Amino acid sequence: MLDTCQLLASVRVLDIGGPTSDGVSRLLADLGADVLKVEAPGGTAHRAARPSIGGISVDFTLDNANKRSTVLDPLEASDRDRFIELVGGADILVDGGGLSGAAAFGTSAVALADQYEHLVSLEVTDFGTTGPRAGWHATDAVLYAMSTALSRSGPTAGRPVLPPSGIASATASVQAAWVALTAYYDRLRCGRGDYIDFSRFEAVVQCLDPPFGSEGQAAVGQKRSGELWRGRPRNQQIYPTFRCRDGFVRICLLSARQWRGMRAWLGEPERFSDPKFESIGARFAASRELNAVIADLFEAQTMDALVVEGQRRGVPIAAMLSPAEALASDHLRTVGALTEIPVTPDTTMDVPAGPFVIDGRRAGLVRPCPEAGADDGRWPDTRGPSAPSSEATSARPFEGLRILDLGVIVAGGELGRLFADLGAEVIKVESATYPDGLRQTPPGQPMSRSWALTHRNESSLGLDLRSQDGTAIFRRLVSASDAVFANFKPGTLDALGFSYEELCSLNPRIVLAESSAFGATGPWSGRMGYGPLVRATTGVSRLWTSDDVDDDGFYDSTTIFPDHVVARITAIAALAALIRRNETDSGAHVHISQAEAAVNQLATCYVTDAARAAGLDVADCEAIHEVFPCAGEDEWCVVSVRSDDDRIALAKVMGVAELACSPSGFSAQMSEWTSARDKEEIVEALQDAGVPAGPMNRAVDVLADPQLAFRGLYADMVHPLFSSPMTTETHPGLFRRIADAPLRPAPMPGEQTREIVGDVLRLDADETERLIAEGVLFASSMPETGST
Repeated sequence: MLDTCQLLASVRVLDIGGPTSDGVSRLLADLGADVLKVEAPGGTAHRAARPSIGGISVDFTLDNANKRSTVLDPLEASDRDRFIELVGGADILVDGGGLSGAAAFGTSAVALADQYEHLVSLEVTDFGTTGPRAGWHATDAVLYAMSTALSRSGPTAGRPVLPPSGIASATASVQAAWVALTAYYDRLRCGRGDYIDFSRFEAVVQCLDPPFGSEGQAAVGQKRSGELWRGRPRNQQIYPTFRCRDGFVRICLLSARQWRGMRAWLGEPERFSDPKFESIGARFAASRELNAVIADLFEAQTMDALVVEGQRRGVPIAAMLSPAEALASDHLRTVGALTEIPVTPDTTMDVPAGPFVIDGRRAGLVRPCPEAGADDGRWPDTRGPSAPSSEATSARPFEGLRILDLGVIVAGGELGRLFADLGAEVIKVESATYPDGLRQTPPGQPMSRSWALTHRNESSLGLDLRSQDGTAIFRRLVSASDAVFANFKPGTLDALGFSYEELCSLNPRIVLAESSAFGATGPWSGRMGYGPLVRATTGVSRLWTSDDVDDDGFYDSTTIFPDHVVARITAIAALAALIRRNETDSGAHVHISQAEAAVNQLATCYVTDAARAAGLDVADCEAIHEVFPCAGEDEWCVVSVRSDDDRIALAKVMGVAELACSPSGFSAQMSEWTSARDKEEIVEALQDAGVPAGPMNRAVDVLADPQLAFRGLYADMVHPLFSSPMTTETHPGLFRRIADAPLRPAPMPGEQTREIVGDVLRLDADETERLIAEGVLFASSMPETGST
């Protein structure tokens, strides 16, 4: 077992949730919060939900670790009074229980927020509590379909392939934990809590593989004639996989140097000697012939041998591991990413311990899931709500925080934006020599859409960190800042002279928040860490496949999972560190591994797979989640049948006496019914009957979604460098008190250089111009965007 994390040790969380919100408070518990789960007499029903091992739910076991449990009977007046007393002593209420949550005790999450001004009351529902689709039901499959993730998964034509179950729910839990902790931080600042009407659908739209945002347009297709493309991605295998002697490997050739390493490995074939092949476009145009040559080289070798040789040659390559193989890897065991817990009274298993590493120590699963009513249901002390830390008047929770952002691409860039949207002063530190990949733009365009959407509300400082004077400037900035964000390859910050120890010597209160592909330590930490290789190595790719036995494709290539969710996991840990810092006056070092984040997102799949391989008594989930054809060209919908009640309701809508029992018969019966009907009509009818269903949306469909429009998820962002407004998200959750994000334009490189060094470091104009002339600083030569 691990040491208990103390970042949120002062936070009390009352959990009255269900299976869709259990993971929210588990994240807070991993960081040290005291989480008390309220269960009905006999224990919560989903303790036995499938998949299960020996009759005990895997989901419940994992999502309720590190918590305490008390039993309250809503039918007893004394227990209803006790419940209200517990709410009054809590800092955060997590209500995802529907009728079995606060409603069971004769109240509601919003009423409790009104009753207790200090309380952060988080109500988690599938589609939110307001709007035309507030009563709809969602499963992971429905969320994939409606968020656009399904439209980018599967072969170029034909039936789309559902991503692995679990990712959507886990992603929503991460976003919910982020908004709850944001509102709590604001409570510490101003003394008032908040009510958050949290929609899992909105969270998945924003955080899994968003159609609008960082890399969004790259994923869904470019605008054509003013309209968003409705086609399906053509490059599902853009990061090719190759069969070898004992499985598959994947390569990810991006740079010219990587290609030269691959060409040498192939024996310098004459047909690929032209320098034009150093460009991705030329290699892709010749991919059929090139991949055939690589396949011949790889087919007789083992995965391990190919990975070792590829790493030696500088060729990004990864073995395509199964979930069980990933859990059994030396790397995950060496870094402490797994911990042993009882999954039944007689059986223990190694399970993912959680994604957080704080100050070099795992902050994760310490205590196994408690028995129902194992605790007396009291808070450990009688303290009242903490006093506000300032006389805050701004509606921005992070007003007054200064963050130095060295992050790049999606996981790094989006981390800074999360804080900037909520009021932090985020200074993006940019290099003229090594520009951020999101700065890449088409010819003649001064800024990419991805940069404009990812770096709104930030300012840009052009600085050469590798020069002596640049180092001195950065050191002074660290002394005047609250946090440093980075996602370089492990060791890069140290090589620049900015290890966490060095940063602490400059500012003992500094919080350093980092992420990397495989973490800071362990056998895989030095590997080249692109997302496709992370997914291959951790078993995600092996789960992201078709049920069709004749289809051996891996369909995770057009997603950038887990970048977006890693940004939010890192943000949660960084914010927890800032909360602890305000109590202890000491900083912290956060490091999040993308690989470990992915494994924890799919923990139920991984543990179930390992239990089955070990011969344990595994009962699989009997729910059906399937994609069906609808009227129109390449139109599809998803239907989930969770229970006999759903089967009866579905049959009634279809006008049949009963549904076929066999999987093939059911699929054929459903396909015949759906193929002649409009997807929206199908979904409306099924949702009205209480059956989870969703249309397969593209980006243009998301913009027209009546629920998202009603709840104001998107707004038009105007940027002076773009001829038309860009669609952008407005809030991470629907707060009652915290305002939507401002939409200040993203900066050009170095646009605020003079302003930053003048205001923060008090450099005079002459000194600033000298440093610009010497290349220590740089400033944009383009017209200002208006960002501040």
